[in-house]
Amino acid sequence: MIRLPEDVADIIEQLQKAGYEGYAVGGCIRDSILGRIPNDWDITTSALPRQVKALFPRTIDTGIQHGTVTVMRNHTGYEVTTYRIDGEYEDARHPKEVTFTADLTEDLKRRDFTINAMAYNDRVGLVDVFGGQEDLQKGVIRAVGDAKERFTEDALRMLRAVRFAAQLGYTIEENTQQAIKELAPNLQRISAERIQAELVKLVTSNHPEHMKVLYETGITTQILPQFDRMMATEQHNPHHCFGVGVHTIVAMQHIRPDKVLRLAMLFHDSGKPACKTTDEKGIDHFHGHADRSCEIATTVLRELKFDNDTIHKVSMLVKYHDYKVIPQPKYVRRALNKLGEDIFVMLPEVKRADVLAQSSFQREEKLAEIEALMMVYEQVKEQEQCFLMKDLAVTGSDLIAAGFAPGPALGKCLKQLLDIVIDEPEKNQKEILLEIARESIF
Repeated sequence: MIRLPEDVADIIEQLQKAGYEGYAVGGCIRDSILGRIPNDWDITTSALPRQVKALFPRTIDTGIQHGTVTVMRNHTGYEVTTYRIDGEYEDARHPKEVTFTADLTEDLKRRDFTINAMAYNDRVGLVDVFGGQEDLQKGVIRAVGDAKERFTEDALRMLRAVRFAAQLGYTIEENTQQAIKELAPNLQRISAERIQAELVKLVTSNHPEHMKVLYETGITTQILPQFDRMMATEQHNPHHCFGVGVHTIVAMQHIRPDKVLRLAMLFHDSGKPACKTTDEKGIDHFHGHADRSCEIATTVLRELKFDNDTIHKVSMLVKYHDYKVIPQPKYVRRALNKLGEDIFVMLPEVKRADVLAQSSFQREEKLAEIEALMMVYEQVKEQEQCFLMKDLAVTGSDLIAAGFAPGPALGKCLKQLLDIVIDEPEKNQKEILLEIARESIF
């Protein structure tokens, strides 16, 4: 049962009253059939853009050259697009020209996948020319018409196919998947920003194991060749039961679908192929891989135009994913000071996912240590123990009043006092710290 929002139904009704066709179309229909709440509602119509503008008092020309007018209702914008036939695509994304048509089927033909090529209004009901509803029931991602044509029109559709499969837990239809394998090199023509958006949706989906589909179809060769090297790297080591690539995928499955955490797991062992050595007993080692993985993560995330905050957090988690913190208050406070609390609180999640993707060798001991680490952290927080300069009981102004001159020596003294308090939190009292400072200056 598809239930149109009041504003959407009203816009469609006004189009129909004026003698035009109007339908909700695309992802909103797919999501409605699946029982999901659509993020937005798109409307397609036989009315030309100027006719749409004449019907509604408040409109915005958001993409009028391609037939799209945004109709404003109750402070919300609804994109209303004229049925169209796309001309030749010249940049693997944009048609050189579009031709408006009065035929809904012609408009649906140009869409990417059958599950996104359905339309609905309350008068006609569901219009499903290409079997989208059946593919939803079967759990299949299938291109509309000729898959090669659809992917030649917009190469990003190949990555979107895997992303939809990951979000919905579907498989990709055979001909569609074969077309991806043949045309994957065209992804080189797609902007980093568009690739980033699709990659994030895939890795934060309920099925990050579809990274393997990206690999099998040749997509990672084009957008993430580091992953191909991970998939080709074995790990003959008591701590591991998978190669680097499969271990990475399993680790992603064991962590919550947060962008930073999933990306951290994606890259945490990316440096292993370059660091691999094998000893005389045939055991593989990967000394220094965390630092190398951090370098790779930073480089790739910058290339994909991620924001600085994401790059920083992911890179830090990758760099320190093997960082051993003894589960005792002093060492936890030191780690909090070194890493920052925002990174530290995510680190046990990363460590736990890493362990769960390893062999059973010493697994219980490793997990128990992670649990102990979190318990000590909670104790440190509960007791409001100092591990940052802002929580120190003295300030620079206090030291100046005690006889210190402003300058580098002042900062050095504060750092020394913080180091003392991190080791001995009971000394975080103003008078005690001032006395220590006086002893160091005079």
